[in-house]
Amino acid sequence: MNKKTVRAWMHRGVISCRPDTSLEQVSHTMDSKDISALVVVDEVGDVAGVISRTDLVNARFVEPYMKHWRGMTAEHLMSRPVISVGPNTPVMEAANLLREKQIHRLVVVEKKGKHVRPLGILSVTDLAKHVVSE
Repeated sequence: MNKKTVRAWMHRGVISCRPDTSLEQVSHTMDSKDISALVVVDEVGDVAGVISRTDLVNARFVEPYMKHWRGMTAEHLMSRPVISVGPNTPVMEAANLLREKQIHRLVVVEKKGKHVRPLGILSVTDLAKHVVSE
């Protein structure tokens, strides 16, 4: 595990939404794709945030207190700034970052100039699968 990079263990590709995507659509996409989070991308495809099932569940608890629940979008609940790593980051470094930040996933990004494009996801589940198989 010491010499492995995130590229070898990450889930390639991301399922994304835009900041203005309704929470109902976010929830539907997560359910239909059987995933636990979406990467939120801006109009040019750069990473803007992450919205997870946990974010949706937490929002449901305060729903009775929110007058405008129906108008809420991914932007209202997404986590930002995005905690990310590059594909050449050592897996141990990524695992430590997950532990330090107490999060379940890292967005794997490629930086080109001023753009930050999502390439994939490295989750705690990915780490567990690979550690067990090794």
